[in-house]
Amino acid sequence: MTQQGLKEHSHGYEVPVQTRSQRFASTDVSKFDKPSNRELVWKNTPLDRLAALFGDLDGSTYDYTFNAPEGVTAAWVARTDKAVGSSQTLPEDYVSAAAWSGFGQALSITIPAGAELADPVFVTRDQLGVAPRAAHTVITAKPHSKAIVVLENQGDASLAENVEIVVEAEADLTVITLQEWNDTAVHDAEHFITIGRSGHLRHVVVNLGGAVVRVNPSARFDGPGANVELDGIYFADAHQHLEQQVYVDHNESNCVSRVTYKGALQGEGARTVWIGDVLIRADAENTDTYELNRNLLLTDGARADSVPNLEIETGEIIGAGHASATGRFDDEQLFYFESRGISEDEAKRMVVRGFLIEVIQRIGYAPLEERLEQAVEAELLQTEV
Repeated sequence: MTQQGLKEHSHGYEVPVQTRSQRFASTDVSKFDKPSNRELVWKNTPLDRLAALFGDLDGSTYDYTFNAPEGVTAAWVARTDKAVGSSQTLPEDYVSAAAWSGFGQALSITIPAGAELADPVFVTRDQLGVAPRAAHTVITAKPHSKAIVVLENQGDASLAENVEIVVEAEADLTVITLQEWNDTAVHDAEHFITIGRSGHLRHVVVNLGGAVVRVNPSARFDGPGANVELDGIYFADAHQHLEQQVYVDHNESNCVSRVTYKGALQGEGARTVWIGDVLIRADAENTDTYELNRNLLLTDGARADSVPNLEIETGEIIGAGHASATGRFDDEQLFYFESRGISEDEAKRMVVRGFLIEVIQRIGYAPLEERLEQAVEAELLQTEV
C-alpha cells in the first residue's frame, strides 16, 4: 500500500510529500494505509472520532427530498455511468477512496444546457441514520446553463462521500452545501470541482452542526477563462470539530480564483481547521488568485488552525496572494456597544452575525440568503456567546 503523503526517495526509502500536487491519488481504498496523524492530510483530525468510517460502509441508495424547477433531473445511476468520474479528479486520502470503492449507485443531478433557473434546486437528506455509509453525488451544469443547487444535510449521519461538480463551457453554477447535522453526526466529504472554458462556479460551504465535519473542496479547470469562488462559513461550539481543506489547481491560462472562509468558535474544545492550497502550474499564465481565512475566537478553550499555502511555477501571472488571521473579540468594541445600552451577549451576537453573513450575502438569491442568515441566527440564539 502507498501511504498518503509519502513518496519513494532515490535512495530507496520514503520521504514526506512536500506539495499538494505530488499527493498519491486512487479510487481504490486498498492502495491506502489506514489514516494516521503522521500524515499531513490527517494531522489535525481527531481520528478516534472518525473511526467508524474506517471499516465497512453501506453503499446502498438512501432517501432524499428533491425540489427543482422543470427540466432538472435527479436519478440513481450505475458506477459505470459516464457521469461518474467526469470531474477528472481522484481521491487523495483513505476515507475518500473508501467512499468511492464502497458506493453502489451515484446520485446524478443535471442542469440542462441553456437553462436559466429562476429558483434553486434543493436536495435534502435527513434520514441517513447512524450506520456508517458511503455516498457519491454528481452535479453537472451543461453548457450555457445558470443555476443554484443547495445540498441540505440534517439529522443523524456517519457518512463518507464524494461529490463531483462539473461546470461545462460557459455555464454559471452556485452550489451551497449546508451542514446542520445532529450533535453526534460524523461527516467526511470531498468535493471534486471542474470548471470548463469561460465557466463560473461559486461554491459555498456552511458548517454549523455535527460532531466532526470535514468538507474539502478541490477545484481544477478544464479550459481557459474560467472563474471559481470558494466561500465558507463555520461556527464551532464546545467539543465540535469543523475542518476544511481547500485546493485550487490552476492548470489553465487566464483563470481566476477567490477563496474566502470565515469562522467563529466558542466553548471548551471547539476546534476548526482551515488549510488552503493554491497551485499555479507552469502553463497557467495570466492567473489571478487570492485566498483569505478569518477566525473569531469568542471564548477561552477554543482553537482555530489556519494554514494558507501558495505554490507558483510561472512568473507570468496577474496576481497571487493569501491572508490569514485569528483573533479574539475586541474588548474596545464591546465597550462601545455596552456604553450604548446593548448587553454583552447581544453585542457579541451582532458582531458574529455581521462577521459571518458577509459571505452569505454574495450568493445572489435573496430568499436563500435569508434562509442561511436564519440558520446562523438560530446557531447564535441556541448558544451563549
